[in-house]
Amino acid sequence: MKAPIKHDEWLFIQLKDADFAAEFLNAASHDDDPKTYLIALRKVVDARGGMAFIAEKAALSRETLYRTLSKRGNPTIKTLSAVLKATGLKFGVTTSV
Repeated sequence: MKAPIKHDEWLFIQLKDADFAAEFLNAASHDDDPKTYLIALRKVVDARGGMAFIAEKAALSRETLYRTLSKRGNPTIKTLSAVLKATGLKFGVTTSV
């Protein structure tokens, strides 16, 4: 009998899929606290290459990316866009209805 997979392990595997990662971030964007989105994006970054790899692809230092995606992060749209692009994702807008 296989050992059950832990939630964090399951999520890491699922976030490798671009469609799942996009839905995960869309769900996080519904929270009123922007920290929720940054934490979700950090999980996506970890699953889709890791901090060092994504930082390099986004033309950011690893330290800047860590700081950007921390609970205290306050990234610019330009930085968020670069990080999303480096993960194979992009911003989108939908109606709030």
